[in-house]
Amino acid sequence: MTSPVIGPAPAGVGPNVSRMQAIVTRLAGDDFAGRRTGSPGGRAAAHWLAEQLRAAGATVVLDEFAVPGAVREVHATPQLVFVDGDSRSLVFRREFCEHLASADLPRSRTGPLAAVGDLDLAGAWVLEDAWSPERAAAVAAAGAAGLLVPRGTDAAGWMPKMIVGPAAVDLPVLAVRSDIHDQMRGAVGRATVTATMPLHTVDVIGSNVVATFRPPQAGTLAVLLTAHFDGVGDDPDARFPAACDNASGVAASLEAARVLHLTLPTEVGLAVALLDAEETGAHGSGHHARFVEEGTFVINLDGAAQLGDAAHVEAGGPARPLLAALDAAGRQVDVPLKAAVCPATRPRPRPPTASSRTPSTGQPG
Repeated sequence: MTSPVIGPAPAGVGPNVSRMQAIVTRLAGDDFAGRRTGSPGGRAAAHWLAEQLRAAGATVVLDEFAVPGAVREVHATPQLVFVDGDSRSLVFRREFCEHLASADLPRSRTGPLAAVGDLDLAGAWVLEDAWSPERAAAVAAAGAAGLLVPRGTDAAGWMPKMIVGPAAVDLPVLAVRSDIHDQMRGAVGRATVTATMPLHTVDVIGSNVVATFRPPQAGTLAVLLTAHFDGVGDDPDARFPAACDNASGVAASLEAARVLHLTLPTEVGLAVALLDAEETGAHGSGHHARFVEEGTFVINLDGAAQLGDAAHVEAGGPARPLLAALDAAGRQVDVPLKAAVCPATRPRPRPPTASSRTPSTGQPG
């Protein structure tokens, strides 16, 4: 493979911040309703992105694939009322949220508050200190009304939303903010809990947006830019715009493709894959990987928002030329690469990584 000679970009061809901001604003808007894979908003976002890529000069296909049994959907706003003398209605996503292992409980269920180890758990809402599928099975076998487990919040005080998790069990499971869970423990034996947890599993169809600006000529470089465009979707009464994760990465990828299409030598291949169903367990990237030719240089952007303390570059495979190029570009704006351990967003082994202050990938959010 020969390396192309790339000269300076023509005047006025560089990245346009206003254009990227407009893309983020559009993708995060009400029309796309959080862009959950398989939803009307997610499908509408895919078609809109295909239009943008065609307008930039690419040939575009929508590549559909099945995602069976992977999406957990809150289909109505859950309720949780804690009565210990006074009645307290907890606020969904601030004070409690769904546990993705929960059974569907669309109608309210009331029972006394109990703790694991109590002799009689029949009909009770049971406090448990940590999630365990084995303990959940034992509590369900004892006839409990449901299980209450503790969970923390993010820095802004929200209990984050996810749509893929552990296998569902045979009783409702609610995650309660840790400090409130501790308060409830002091009311075991006298308080009651009334709750709903409308949560079910849906089969969906994902759709990757695959754009080819130009195929590579034989023996020359091929570049593929990727970013996932799906989000976790809106709650029934709350917006989840998914601006950072990952409308920002999509916007940066689209703008990079526009600039590269105008500046790369014509023999260099250039393609973009905007991936669906990543929030459900990386289904879109798994589906698309089989079509990527060996030797293609792939750059994926995830969470490319405003630079904070650091961003991260995760390198896999023969990535030394890409890392060198990123380092050279970063040094032009005083953000060279620095080797460090990169925090993983999924609990799986990672290849060696380099940490960087360049606006790149890896951070959750």
